Amino acid sequence: MRTLPEQRCIANTLRRRIIPCMDVRDGRVVKGIQFKGLRDSGDPVELGRRYSEEGADELVFLDITAGVEGRATAVRMVERVAKEVFIPFTVGGGIRKAQDAQDLLRAGCDKISVNSAAVRRPELISELAAQFGSQCVVLAVDAIRTSSGYRISVDAGRTITEIPLEAWLAEGQKRGAGEVLLTSMDCDGGQTGFDLELLRIAAGLCKVPLIASGGFGHPRHALEAFAAGADAALAASVFHDQIMNIRAVKKYLKEHGTEVRIC
Repeated sequence: MRTLPEQRCIANTLRRRIIPCMDVRDGRVVKGIQFKGLRDSGDPVELGRRYSEEGADELVFLDITAGVEGRATAVRMVERVAKEVFIPFTVGGGIRKAQDAQDLLRAGCDKISVNSAAVRRPELISELAAQFGSQCVVLAVDAIRTSSGYRISVDAGRTITEIPLEAWLAEGQKRGAGEVLLTSMDCDGGQTGFDLELLRIAAGLCKVPLIASGGFGHPRHALEAFAAGADAALAASVFHDQIMNIRAVKKYLKEHGTEVRIC
């Protein structure tokens, strides 16, 4: 597990955060719409370096097929990215036990993210929080709108469970998750804005920081997410494709009265 150097720019928890996300498959960053139609978006090391230099507050790296394929996240790839970024770095995908998390933390990430494995065995959250601390455990939640309300999906969106969003957020926090990364499967990749209803529901239940994911297409979408209760806004394709850059987003937010870290 690395120690953050003093010069590392760490977001003040009172400020809103902008977080690029790299979905990785076979060593490459990919992006699709609603987890489908994945296309190549570049090298994770190069993108990680660029986002760190552009002023991202944190970086999220998700090995999106590790869990489905029943393997651990590629530790060597995490090591390579960690050497290039000087911001907090979260890694998820294929973490099924504490040893998996420890391997990734030793490889250089600062936080670990769990999703499908935690849904299937919620005790995993408790075990990770007990061994590494809640501040290290991010609960990634993929939610989809149904006729019965929002439900939790797993296996990179392939399987929709009967678990209500509200129940899972409550249990995840009770078991020690220190942060929630909430993705709207309905809005993912669409660049038409976050699911604000979903965010309002989650914000009303979350006592830990809430990261909004799925739908970022314009800086105003981040403003809307923050107004709905999110503490951070996560984006992928708009940054990968250089439709906008992080500094420009933060400039817009600051001009509209939102406290952000400028670095």
